[in-house]
Amino acid sequence: MATSSTSPDTSSTDVPKSTAKQYNLRNPLPLSAPQEQEVKLLYYKRVRAHCAPEIKAFAECAVNRTVTATWVCRQQRLAMNSCMLAHAKPEEEDRAREEWFAGYEERRRVREEDLARVEKRRAEVIRMMREDEARTRAAGK
Repeated sequence: MATSSTSPDTSSTDVPKSTAKQYNLRNPLPLSAPQEQEVKLLYYKRVRAHCAPEIKAFAECAVNRTVTATWVCRQQRLAMNSCMLAHAKPEEEDRAREEWFAGYEERRRVREEDLARVEKRRAEVIRMMREDEARTRAAGK
């Protein structure tokens, strides 16, 4: 025996606006793998910049040491690692991603200028080759 419902089923069609996914237009996703790699490089650079004094202290301690740097420079190593862990957060990665997107238009403009310069040079080389061929033909007759 089948029962019919008189009330409309709204559980699957109506999504409250508060739970709908909001897209950040300044930071669209997904990026390609090379673009993600560029974002990661920016992210690591930013984290290293935050911890530059700790990294420098560890590097100075580890000079002329190999295996013994692990024990001798333990304080500096722990300070460096804790600093990097403190700054290696998703928020920092988001900032790096926003920085990458902020520079996207500039990188695109530079790439287009480079392509235009290459095309201009290519046309110039082709013109010079044709002139040279014409001179060679004229000299041979």
